Amino acid sequence: MSFDPPSQRLHPLSVAPMMDRTDRHFRYFMRQITQKTLLYTEMITAQAILHGDRTKLLGFDPLEKPLSLQIGGDDPQLLAKCAQIAEDLGYDEVNLNVGCPSNRVQSGNFGACLMSQPELVADCVAAMQAVVDIPVTVKHRIGIDDCDRYEDMVRFVTTVMAAGCHRFTVHARKAWLQGLSPKDNRTIPPLRYDDVYRLKQEHPELWIEINGGIKTLEEADTHLQQVDAVMIGRAAYDTPYLFAVADRDIYAANAPLTRHQIVTAMLPYIARWTEQGTKLHSITRHMLQLFHGQPGSRAWKRHLTDHSCRAGAGVDVVKEAAAQVVEAMSKNTYNTMLLST
Repeated sequence: MSFDPPSQRLHPLSVAPMMDRTDRHFRYFMRQITQKTLLYTEMITAQAILHGDRTKLLGFDPLEKPLSLQIGGDDPQLLAKCAQIAEDLGYDEVNLNVGCPSNRVQSGNFGACLMSQPELVADCVAAMQAVVDIPVTVKHRIGIDDCDRYEDMVRFVTTVMAAGCHRFTVHARKAWLQGLSPKDNRTIPPLRYDDVYRLKQEHPELWIEINGGIKTLEEADTHLQQVDAVMIGRAAYDTPYLFAVADRDIYAANAPLTRHQIVTAMLPYIARWTEQGTKLHSITRHMLQLFHGQPGSRAWKRHLTDHSCRAGAGVDVVKEAAAQVVEAMSKNTYNTMLLST
């Protein structure tokens, strides 16, 4: 694949923020697969950051870096306080969510509905940038409802750019704020990659990242010929091992670990957290797709699903599941040899 040298790109690849997915355990797991790809937290509201359990909401292992905190909110001063907290905790950047279309998010006047208020988003960005040195970035849609022309997106971006933001992640689908669920908004509105390409062509001074429907690094390579970076979402959760060659192919860094080496690397982390009282399922639920498409994948998932919720479950359950994969792979090899004779 013909990726540019890493020196020419800051973070050419990232894993999208996903609710109930990109928590600290998933991020630590992904960091065993790729050490260089930019990771994101789940979206966390400004109110939760300011008034909730910060250790639980914002805690992370240093190995998870580079790491961006995605925040939801519409109050410039509250967001500025959150940005300061993020910088103090060691996050590498802060990202403002202007893309989520859920009813709950809309009721709080943040997420995708903010695309109709670019001046307010600009005020939010300016307030955050005034108090931190880490980058403040924005993730948004190409449009919402009937405000979905290319010119509408450009007005949004240029207004926010004037406030000092130069990094935008663009989900190449519009969002229908009424009538479609968040899940449907990820699949039903058509992808308009050309609009994102055009945005980069007309504004080369901006760092433009593309998001939406991208499932492989080969597809990412195609997009990187047009934009600065690629964000992969659901495919990162459903087929996480696709990132195994990212460090080698994109960053000219580490060779990939095998799936079994990744399991072994996770064991000390799993032991530490389960000994502190964390349910094994909280960690292994993120690992179910590690062997996707491989012999033994079904046995791996079944064993983890059936046994990770029981009291006292720990690393032994994971070792047992991995052993079932080895057994299945051996049988597959044997059957292949029989068929070839």
